[in-house]
Amino acid sequence: MNVTVGETVTFRKTVGESDVYLFAGITGDLAANHVDEVFMAGTPYGRRIAHGVLVLGYSSTASTALLARIGVPGVSYGYDRVRFTAPVFIGDTVTVTYRVETVDVANLTVTSRIEVTRQDGTLCLVADHILKLLET
Repeated sequence: MNVTVGETVTFRKTVGESDVYLFAGITGDLAANHVDEVFMAGTPYGRRIAHGVLVLGYSSTASTALLARIGVPGVSYGYDRVRFTAPVFIGDTVTVTYRVETVDVANLTVTSRIEVTRQDGTLCLVADHILKLLET
């Protein structure tokens, strides 16, 4: 396999209002913490926050970039130990760092560590992602 432990892909994106509303519409998650600015003004957050799963979804861009780099097709086997460690607000710019942690040649799997930070360096999300490679 043409992938090595420590190999890293990054992806950066500003979370827009349209991202949040499109995600809310697609998933049906119209919770006030995502779509009601007045409600959120009265909470400790003070403003709306992006869906955690939307932010996790940005890591898919990084895994796709890794697969393109190594030239091997693959599918997601799943995410483990997902934690939302700080809020992501509309207008924040997040950076996804996707770093290969293990390569299992026998099972054709690659496990990577995901860390998502905001523009101020705050760690917002951590997870492990498992890719199943479809050929060597």
